[in-house]
Amino acid sequence: MKLIIQIPCYNEAETLPAVLAELPRALPGIDCIETLIIDDGSGDDTAAVAGRLGVTHVIRHPRNLGLAQAFQTGIDACLRRGADIIVNTDADNQYPGRYITELVAPVLAGQADMVIGDRQVRTIAHFSPIKKRLLALGSWMVRNVSGVDAPDPVSGFRAYSREAALRFTILTRYSYTLETIIQAGKGGLGIRSVPVTTNPPTRPSRLQRSMWHFIKAQAGTILRLYAFYEPLRTFSYIAVPFLLAGAALWGRFFINYLSGESGVGRFIQSLTLGTGLLLVGTLIVLFGIQADISGKHRQLTQEMLYRLKKMELE
Repeated sequence: MKLIIQIPCYNEAETLPAVLAELPRALPGIDCIETLIIDDGSGDDTAAVAGRLGVTHVIRHPRNLGLAQAFQTGIDACLRRGADIIVNTDADNQYPGRYITELVAPVLAGQADMVIGDRQVRTIAHFSPIKKRLLALGSWMVRNVSGVDAPDPVSGFRAYSREAALRFTILTRYSYTLETIIQAGKGGLGIRSVPVTTNPPTRPSRLQRSMWHFIKAQAGTILRLYAFYEPLRTFSYIAVPFLLAGAALWGRFFINYLSGESGVGRFIQSLTLGTGLLLVGTLIVLFGIQADISGKHRQLTQEMLYRLKKMELE
């Protein structure tokens, strides 16, 4: 059983030694532990530091491609190097390496394909009350979109089985955390969370430039993924106001017409506007049906990609 611990890095030469020092050298049920660094276009000595500290594999992007792409590069590299379990952790020393034992245990036992380190956000002192409430709201939204109860959906401290890693194809550019949960939930993979604590922050987050940036990026990701995986439901929600408004205007016209009220001609505009709104709502539903059909083709494509990856790696 081979475990590879991957660490996406961007200018992390200062914090990387502390992260590597905390990683376990041996674990029960694991025959081989390797480390893999994805240097995402760093301008410092991240790659050189990793080499001096004995990192097993170092992969470099020629320029900064973002966390999501660095994660996908790492997953693909781990699979090619024969990983049975992949652990992803951050290079800013946020997550204590001692919890890797708890992360991989459910995967080893066959109880889960993905295990998320739950930071127990409410107990983190340096998180503001607003941020804690926003994370709780995000967890609720992810639960409704994916059907997965993940208390800390944006935690990057995770363990993946080989089967789960083979099925992931990251489409967003901002972050992989929400997309992998939604893909796993829609794909029927087993997901569990284990409680972890965090180390004191070593620097401001590079992924979250401000609270507004965090809200906009995460909300946009959730909405895009929801529309991607539930297109018919999404378009139906958009169509409902048009259909209801159109039906109300039609009803207004016919009620006055059937009541025999004089001057019914002055309600013709209700009929005209109502017809237009009903047509718009119907067209939106038809777009949803077309998108849903395309979604089925996407599912077939994902299954083909999964099988191709498996054949290639075997």
